[in-house]
Amino acid sequence: MRMLLGFLTLFSLALAQTGPQLYQQNCAFCHGENGQGRVGAFPPLAAHTTELIKTPEGRAHLINTLLFGMQGPVRVKGNTYNGVMPAFGQLTDEQIANVLNHILNAWGNDKLLPRDHRPITPAEVANARSVSSRPTPQQVGSNRTRINVP
Repeated sequence: MRMLLGFLTLFSLALAQTGPQLYQQNCAFCHGENGQGRVGAFPPLAAHTTELIKTPEGRAHLINTLLFGMQGPVRVKGNTYNGVMPAFGQLTDEQIANVLNHILNAWGNDKLLPRDHRPITPAEVANARSVSSRPTPQQVGSNRTRINVP
């Protein structure tokens, strides 16, 4: 019984990870410690995700990218990136919301958010996760090319 309680405690702590912890564990290797990206492969998140969040399509895209992954070339601030982002659907809805909200508020992004910005909620993530026809990473990438942001 004691062992089970220990496991459940560790499991609940893992689920309660903060956005910065989740970013460091899952995103920093590709997108950089400060969200600067990797030339030619992984786009910057600093000063870019705030452009995406300003549009309804961009908000949905950020969630779908974490849930379902993304593949295919994407143009950000005049540069083309063509890395493959794996899906992070194994993370809970709360964890995905936490990491996205961290990204949207880190590295000076908080100063670039629109005045009417509202944090991404676990309910939004759950709604995106529940679609019957889940997009492939290629479809997520293709959808990104249709979102007109710098």
